[in-house]
Amino acid sequence: MAHTKAQKAVSGNRDSRSKRLGVKIYGGQKVKPGYVIVRQRGSKFNAGVGTQLSRDFTIIALRAGVVRFGQKRGEKYVYVSQ
Repeated sequence: MAHTKAQKAVSGNRDSRSKRLGVKIYGGQKVKPGYVIVRQRGSKFNAGVGTQLSRDFTIIALRAGVVRFGQKRGEKYVYVSQ
């Protein structure tokens, strides 16, 4: 019995909703305190001066300024400078 008896949707034909991760504000753009800069799973980017790493690894601006991305000893960092 290799044929399908009832014609219905395949049980494995579901997909999850996208989580809208990634960089939200790029280098050189201005931010205010509380702006989300990066949404991520795990610390792909680390929080530098003027930013904070939240519980779900989101990087948030702590002060107003301009966003900068940089590297230090092979690690990627996000900064907010005046």
